[in-house]
Amino acid sequence: MAIPTDIRIGISGWTYAPWRGAFYPPDLPQRRALEYASGVFRSIEINGTFYGLQKPDVFARWAAETPSGFVFAVKAPRYITHIRRLREPLAPLANFLASGLLRLEDKLGPILWQFPPSFRFDAALLDDFLALLPRDTEHAADLAQRHDANLKARAWMRPGPHRRLRHAVEIRHDSFRDPAFTDLLRRHGVALVCADTVEWPRLMDLTADFVYCRLHGSSELYRSGYGEDELDRWARRVKAWTAGRPLAPGDYGPRDYVEPPADAHPSPRDVFLYFDNTDKLRAPDDARALVDRLKPGAGSSEGRDA
Repeated sequence: MAIPTDIRIGISGWTYAPWRGAFYPPDLPQRRALEYASGVFRSIEINGTFYGLQKPDVFARWAAETPSGFVFAVKAPRYITHIRRLREPLAPLANFLASGLLRLEDKLGPILWQFPPSFRFDAALLDDFLALLPRDTEHAADLAQRHDANLKARAWMRPGPHRRLRHAVEIRHDSFRDPAFTDLLRRHGVALVCADTVEWPRLMDLTADFVYCRLHGSSELYRSGYGEDELDRWARRVKAWTAGRPLAPGDYGPRDYVEPPADAHPSPRDVFLYFDNTDKLRAPDDARALVDRLKPGAGSSEGRDA
């Protein structure tokens, strides 16, 4: 029997002035932007958590403004990845978890750990960090209790119903083209983000039970949109990953893997894919175009119009 899989196509962030009149209706109040965007897409990356700790009430409001079945991906704080560079991460990690992350409840999806371009692969450092990450809400609540005084808002440390937590790592330095790196991710069950960009390595190694993609622009970072052929290719990739099929030779290049794919029958995987391109302006249209290609019957003009 086929294993049911989920496809989540969305956007990175939702508060961008150029979207008014392009994606958002001109008269839509800013306070309803998330409500509108979450009615279009089944998942959105939260960017604000990358730049600073939020408050429990903010997470609760985000959860309340989105429909049932919606899921957020959450960018972890740059304080841990860019400033501390994974060193002495326990207290900052506890502060992040205690800031209200668990108030998203069943709308909490993968947690994204984005490394800076200057961050090189350090096996021992990364192994220690990945071992620290919580794998479920109970573990996260326990870690949250170890927050320090840098958490200015009140802490939220209630796990709620048991839920598994997923983590994904986005790398931006070529030193991560190392089998030791992908072996490490597989051992910890952490996904390697497939980041589509000309600036950093684009890797498609499957290291977890889900796939996480970030499309930053295939020819110019944050600026280029995706044409018909490119979107068709991404649709084929998503379908292959969710069906547990190997990618077709034309859908990946020789530098898209640390190691050549060895498993001729990979397991079906959930897919989370977010557009973060053209200074965000093209992201909603590109995301909707990819969603259309993944609908039943897509591929014919009749299915595409539906």
